[in-house]
Amino acid sequence: MARKNKIKIKLNGKIISVDKGINLGILINKFKFPLNKIAIEKNNLIVQKNKIKKIILKSNDKIEIVHFIGGG
Repeated sequence: MARKNKIKIKLNGKIISVDKGINLGILINKFKFPLNKIAIEKNNLIVQKNKIKKIILKSNDKIEIVHFIGGG
């Protein structure tokens, strides 16, 4: 019965279930990605960080989050 409130998305190549109606900002917070050190792609398009709370995830969305690591 609770399944009706879940959708499946692909996050960094792994299929996961998330709550229906969740926005990209909530997803990023849920997985504790540091917003200032990541790049976000949704369905092969770069997402501007100032718009993540307005982007509602839909079933079968493909999200790629790349974490920048400093080095030298």
